[in-house]
Amino acid sequence: MPPAGCLAQHVAAWATSPWASWAHLEPWALVADVAERVRAELARLSRDEFQIAGEVALHRSAAAEAGAVLKGPLILGARCWVASGAYLRGGNWLAEDCIVGPGAELKSSLVFAGTKLAHFNFVGDSILGTDVNLEAGSIVCNHRNERVDKQIFVVRDGVAHGTGVSKFGALIGDHCRIGANAVIAPGALLAAGSVVGRGQLIDQEAEPRPRG
Repeated sequence: MPPAGCLAQHVAAWATSPWASWAHLEPWALVADVAERVRAELARLSRDEFQIAGEVALHRSAAAEAGAVLKGPLILGARCWVASGAYLRGGNWLAEDCIVGPGAELKSSLVFAGTKLAHFNFVGDSILGTDVNLEAGSIVCNHRNERVDKQIFVVRDGVAHGTGVSKFGALIGDHCRIGANAVIAPGALLAAGSVVGRGQLIDQEAEPRPRG
């Protein structure tokens, strides 16, 4: 497989984030134990800046409506907003100015500044860059339910490479736009500025390719 290090290529803010020291990892390796990584970062937070209850930390300028389910470890950055009916679980970190709308579920993911899950979204085991927008009903899948071999493959330079994991959604670069009711199949790597049309399926593994 080509050398690791695509995280900083997709997410410009990576180098100044709490995750800068992990830039050498592949995204699926990073999210495989993201709960422990978020837990370690939570222990370093200032209680002057964050309200911390158990393993849930909300910046003092962030807000979560009544009816939102917030399961730790979880860090919500400055001015984040989580709507009633949203469900966050499995270890999540959200930078500043993020929105998780009603009926949206976020699982085991890192989300950079200004990114929005509008409503009725699912994002699992993924990394979302800065200023990503998911319109209503769009889904980032994290598991190959349709086959016996559950290993996730990612495609680089026309070759599908095994990741060794059975749960990985996508690495979605800065400023991507995901249209309503779009589906992103497991293992996607979306370059910064990518646009996924409404109702579109993105399955980068779908076409037959040699496998690494």
